[in-house]
Amino acid sequence: MAATLRVNRVHSPVITLGFGRRLGIWTQGCPLACPGCMSRDTWDEAAGAEVPVEELARLWSAAVRDGADGLTVSGGEPLAQPEGLGALLSAADVIRRRAARPIDLLVFTGYEESELDDDQRAAVRHADVLITGRYEAGRPTGLIWRGSAGQRMLLRTELAESRYRPFADLAPERSPMQVVTDEHGVWLIGVPAEGTLPLLERALRAQGVRLEPPSWRTGHGKGPHGR
Repeated sequence: MAATLRVNRVHSPVITLGFGRRLGIWTQGCPLACPGCMSRDTWDEAAGAEVPVEELARLWSAAVRDGADGLTVSGGEPLAQPEGLGALLSAADVIRRRAARPIDLLVFTGYEESELDDDQRAAVRHADVLITGRYEAGRPTGLIWRGSAGQRMLLRTELAESRYRPFADLAPERSPMQVVTDEHGVWLIGVPAEGTLPLLERALRAQGVRLEPPSWRTGHGKGPHGR
């Protein structure tokens, strides 16, 4: 049976969740349900769409042809679907090796590395970078691509060391955020600093953008969300 992955959305280019221009894939379903999470619309494991990994691999191949620097997989909780995630990263690894330039694979997970079981470890064997750890609303951090102080950026390959080491302790004055509009509404890509989301909501309303209740407040609706 062909591998599938339950997906919330796919977007390219993503410029706020890793090095350079990237393909972003957000998985659907999260058993961790961290209080204060801004992406509650990705929690329900029955929502989203079941997508063949072959289809996602075709999107990745097209992104590589278009010059993508990497693939970012977030969620949701990608490691709640280790079989599908492993199949995706294996296919992505094969495709990137055909390119004549360095291309990295980055995965966000709410699990600590020490919590991963054998299936989950196997699933991320091709990942250059893991960003690990639960989101804790009471422990904010200014570090890029991390939402709380307990989250870690694990550099697992030579490519990761050369490309991401300069970002390991980087705390930019403004967290990189990307505002995207589609037929479903307005949504955000990135890991916002503390207090950013209400400011963005007010700014969007000032521009005449009507928002339903944002997902980071209610868990419902199609307001801005990210990571």
